[in-house]
Amino acid sequence: MQKECDELAARILEACRTRGLFVCASESLTGGLLADAFVRIPGASAVFLGSAVTYAIEAKAHILGVSSGLLEREGAVHPDVAKQMAVGAVAAYSVPASRDGRVIGLSTTGVAGPGPDGDKPEGLVYIGFAVPGPEGLHSEAERLDLSGTRAEIRRDTVLHVLRSLASRLAA
Repeated sequence: MQKECDELAARILEACRTRGLFVCASESLTGGLLADAFVRIPGASAVFLGSAVTYAIEAKAHILGVSSGLLEREGAVHPDVAKQMAVGAVAAYSVPASRDGRVIGLSTTGVAGPGPDGDKPEGLVYIGFAVPGPEGLHSEAERLDLSGTRAEIRRDTVLHVLRSLASRLAA
């Protein structure tokens, strides 16, 4: 799995470099593993801007600007939270202004376990994408239903983000 992650991250970084794009993330359940997937690749700093690990629900609202009302109503494990986290990452990392419109935001939120989190089952994960386009920033979320140990769910989440982003970039 590590080899596939490394290959995907390298392809993503190269595709972004050639297109003048940048990548950033906001992570909850992956706690920095997504950032690690990129920084393992030599030269990543030309494209990868960073990742905000917003594990606490309050950090999602305060640092990323996720709607407090949404968080109170739905909790942190929700597709709209994933989308807002990705958009919040773009806002945080689009400095200087010369990067505006060229930053892709990624996000991860979910239940790694062990066991459920309230009414959210173990393995329920949402990954978010905020991608610049001709009409502005487009955000969407994908639902994952994963199984395995806590560590496996976290690693599989990173792999799914990389696969999905590589597919979007045709990298």
